[in-house]
Formats: sequence, C-alpha cells, structure tokens
Amino acid sequence: MNLPHSVRLVEVGPRDGLQNEKQPISVADKVRLVDDLSAAGLRYIEVGSFVSPKWVPQMAGSAEVFSGIQRRPGITYAALTPNLKGFEAALEAKVEEVAVFAAASEAFSQKNINCSIADSLQRFVPLLEAAKAAKVRVRGYVSCVLGCPYDGDVAPQQVAAVARELHAMGCYEVSLGDTIGTGTAGKTRALLDVVSRDVPRERLAGHFHDTYGQALANIYASLLEGISVFDSSVAGLGGCPYAKGATGNVASEDVLYLLQGLGIDTGMDMDGLIAAGQRICQVLGKANGSRVARARLSH
Repeated sequence: MNLPHSVRLVEVGPRDGLQNEKQPISVADKVRLVDDLSAAGLRYIEVGSFVSPKWVPQMAGSAEVFSGIQRRPGITYAALTPNLKGFEAALEAKVEEVAVFAAASEAFSQKNINCSIADSLQRFVPLLEAAKAAKVRVRGYVSCVLGCPYDGDVAPQQVAAVARELHAMGCYEVSLGDTIGTGTAGKTRALLDVVSRDVPRERLAGHFHDTYGQALANIYASLLEGISVFDSSVAGLGGCPYAKGATGNVASEDVLYLLQGLGIDTGMDMDGLIAAGQRICQVLGKANGSRVARARLSH
C-alpha cells in the first residue's frame, strides 16, 4: 500500500501531556505552550479538558486557557469532554471541537471512569446529540487497544466493537490508543485490519505510547495500513496515571522526523516545535522526552 501523501498530527501535549504533572502549571504557561505550538504549524491542538477538578486538578483552568490563547485561522483548538456537563462548559469557552473517551477493556473502564464500557458509551449519547445541535464535531478515543494493565491482552474484535459504537453515535474520527505502550508493529497491523472492517481507515487515528520503545514502529505500521492521523505530545510529555510504568505519549518531534524522512507533508516547522517543547520542559523542570530534540539541542 502507498504511504499517505500528508499526515495530520493531533497535538495532545497541553492536555494529555500536562494532566498528570504533579506541580501546578500556570494558565500563562499553558497559553504560551499552545501559542508556541500554533506558531510551529500544528493544525490540531488539544488545549485542555472540561472534567471535574477533583479528578484532574491540572485541567482546572481550561476555560481560562481557551480565552487566553491566540486562535489562528485553520487551526482546530479542541478539548476533552467526558460528559454533557463538560460539553456545556466547553461550549461556553467557545471550543470548536471536543473529544470523548471509552476503553476497550472492562477493567480499565471501571478503574479509569468507574463504570462499564456500555455505561460509558451511554453517557455520550446526550453529549453527541447536543454537539450535533451546536454543530460541534466530536472525536472519539478508545484506550487499551493493544493491551490493558489489568486484563492483559485485548481482543481486536472488542476494540472494533467500541470503535464501531463511537463512530455510529457520530464521532467523525476514532483514535485507537495503545495506553500502556505494549503494542508491536505486527499487532498494530492486525488490529487495524480488524477495526477497519467496521470503521473506514480514513476515520481512524493512532495514539501510541512509547513505554516499550515501539511507538514509531507502530506509527510506521499504521502508515502502511493507510492511517494518516496520529496523536502525539510535544517533548513526549505525559503518561497515564492508571497504567503503572506507562511513560508518555510519543514525542511530536520524533514523529515529525519520521514523517519528514518519508517525504510526507505535515506543514510543520521542526525548529519551532523543538523550541516549544524545550520551553515547557524548562517550566516543568524536567528533561525533554524527545530523542530528536535532545540530539538537535546537543549540537
């Protein structure tokens, strides 16, 4: 199969990347990060989430971040909204696109959102109806698609069933997440082969964590399967609080390097992206998780 001509990266650093940081991060620093990412040519940025601050304290200031960022034409600024209340708060903040998330594993669903997969999907029905009425597009996430910290292996058919439900409800795109990063290229291709029978490949995205160092291999395998949208996080920020030892998302800089090497267009500026990642890492007082950034910065 031919590789896609262009790829869209969904930058999840400001949301998925920052939400598990222990130290408080100011609204100004979050705004600066989003503005830096906009300047680096990212066309889709997940800015924050409208969840209960009790569960995710880092996302408490999401409305302020949305009002502070400099919105550029042609860029989607999205938010995660777990329920109708969150969606209504996002609408108030003038969010133009939202995302909902479900798990492919029952145990992870219970531990992560305290309900079954079926119940979590039911919760999205009023949200998707409200989004349709407000003409707001909804993206769906499925976590634990290549393994679960509690259930172990997850059957591709189970992933397909959840992805099919989200797509049927009205999610225009379904992002398949390897939450614990145990997936391999062969398993990734086998998964996409099964899921794409229910949801067209042009409606699927990949979200790979790099815990086992396999994220770029899995992205390349997905490209071979005709997938052209990938979630990534600047400087490799983020992990998963419910998945022990799960290091962060794959670094946006490393994915961009792979895509540039394949001659695939992203419209992004590597130097700007590295600078954005380095700046937020300095704010957090942590090492940059991107190998490309570390190599470039050491010159």
